[in-house]
Amino acid sequence: VIGHPRYQESKRIAIFLSMPDEIQTEEIIKDIFKQGKECFIPRYKPHSNHMDMLKLSSAEDISSLTLTSWNILQPSDDDNAREEALAGGGLDLIFMPGLGFDKKGNRLGRGKGYYDTYLERCMKHPSGKPYMIALAFREQICELVPVAENDVQVDEILYEDC
Repeated sequence: VIGHPRYQESKRIAIFLSMPDEIQTEEIIKDIFKQGKECFIPRYKPHSNHMDMLKLSSAEDISSLTLTSWNILQPSDDDNAREEALAGGGLDLIFMPGLGFDKKGNRLGRGKGYYDTYLERCMKHPSGKPYMIALAFREQICELVPVAENDVQVDEILYEDC
């Protein structure tokens, strides 16, 4: 990931904070700050499909985040001091989680449509659609992932042996 050309040229990067069954992103987040890039993480709104990407000030900032009922760390609902990526310069790159992927770039998420809805908003931003890289385990690559009309394909899937 760290040697990937898209990562190297990106300045504003959104990345998920890993759940135990996902590719672990902690070292990538540390490198984002080490390289002087800007790091944004998701804040999900429960009982909706709305998500924002909020700026972290440092890798250590993660320890100040709130644990949700889904066991995900994220900025609290009343944390309004953080920049939302689309309120500023948009995003160059989004690293995306998922449960399954096919080689056409289709992604199976957790069913709420948070990323698809957020990407619709990205496409309306002056900076345009960010490049999207899914991070996966080889076992998550499937022959075919079911898709709906509003599902957005990822640009690339990185997994072991790829």
